[in-house]
Amino acid sequence: MKLLALFLLGILAFAPSQAQAAPPNVVLIISDDQAWGDYSFMDHSAIQTPHLDKLAKQSLTFTRGYVPDSLCRPSLVTMVTGLYPHQHGVVGNDPPPPAELANLSKQKQRASQEYLDIRNKYLEHIDDDPKLAEILKKKGYLSHQSGKWWEGHYSRGGFTHGMTHGDRSKGGRHGDKGLEIGRKGLKPVKDFINMSVEEKKPFFVYYAPLLPHTPHNPPARLLEKYSKKTPHLPVAKYWAMCEWFDETCGELVNFIDDKGLGKETIILYVTDNGWINEEKSSRYAPRSKRSQYEGGVRTPIMVRWTGHVEPKMDRTHLASSIDLVPTVLHAVGLESEITDQMQGIDLLNSVAVHNRKAIFGEILEHDIQHMTDPVASLMYRWIIEGDWKLIVPHPGRVPDESAELFNLKKDPNEEHDLSKANPKLVKSLTAKINNWWTVD
Repeated sequence: MKLLALFLLGILAFAPSQAQAAPPNVVLIISDDQAWGDYSFMDHSAIQTPHLDKLAKQSLTFTRGYVPDSLCRPSLVTMVTGLYPHQHGVVGNDPPPPAELANLSKQKQRASQEYLDIRNKYLEHIDDDPKLAEILKKKGYLSHQSGKWWEGHYSRGGFTHGMTHGDRSKGGRHGDKGLEIGRKGLKPVKDFINMSVEEKKPFFVYYAPLLPHTPHNPPARLLEKYSKKTPHLPVAKYWAMCEWFDETCGELVNFIDDKGLGKETIILYVTDNGWINEEKSSRYAPRSKRSQYEGGVRTPIMVRWTGHVEPKMDRTHLASSIDLVPTVLHAVGLESEITDQMQGIDLLNSVAVHNRKAIFGEILEHDIQHMTDPVASLMYRWIIEGDWKLIVPHPGRVPDESAELFNLKKDPNEEHDLSKANPKLVKSLTAKINNWWTVD
């Protein structure tokens, strides 16, 4: 009997470790060109996003989430490396053209073999960076890339599966075949999830559709709906695109839940950068995409892990896309892979969230100014500490501008610069920016 009791105790002691040995699946959903308030759960007056509203209610949702840079390529690389752009080295969308092609149009420059060689050389930046998909392989994960992806073939990001071939001579600039996801259905992602389940492997899904990004060509039923809500057709198109994107998110999350994988899957949500639509055309307005203002860098950030994370709408604490990698690595038991360079926190650690004092960011030129020196592309650095946001222009790129200080609680649209009235605060926050990233 004693031997039997010891045997049963051994089984009981072993069972939890077996359960813990099965890491959760990971799904990263990335919106493309969407303002932080353009969801019904963020109280937008017209846009309806029922599926993301539901996800937000099921998640630990940070309404004060941010990306360091308001440009897609640097922002996306941050999400998969856990590094700031000046750390991972991808500081713009396109590298500089050869000097001998300076007189050609940008289109002809980018079609030249000389430019293709430079672009391929620039892809080497991500080769030396930590990559979430590659790290997850250490626990047996399969991974799938779909949607926006600038870094060549999906395997260059450590993905075992994917859609983007990255061949620039065949349209491989920023996603190629991957950009069909969402707009043409979700079959590749669903097939990958089914395969992973059949092989009994944990999976990582990177779902970054070109939505609500231009071209703003929503389904007619949605355009008709939103055309009744605004006299501006370009705005109606954009609003309709937001709901179209929401529908694809609902389809993906429901597919996971319907397969009984909800409790075994961490779902994260973030936007690559903001967007404010012009009234007369399908272009972004000032103070949104590519800008240093809230319209460019702010985004909701969600983490849903049913049964493990208590749903909460956090409207106080700060979150950043640099937190996504450390959050996932802690959750799957790979925290030892977090490098000293990674400055993000585990968003599921309430103490770390509470103790965070500030977040930082950098705004960079669209076109990369130097292959290895990030400062050459730098326009602004910024810090948010509590309710205060300081924006510091870099004299090398914007010499005629001065620092701006805003109280985001009282002035969320950043209409009133308080820098001259608070010189000590400006000095203190500038010192913290310099401590974070010192530039010449």
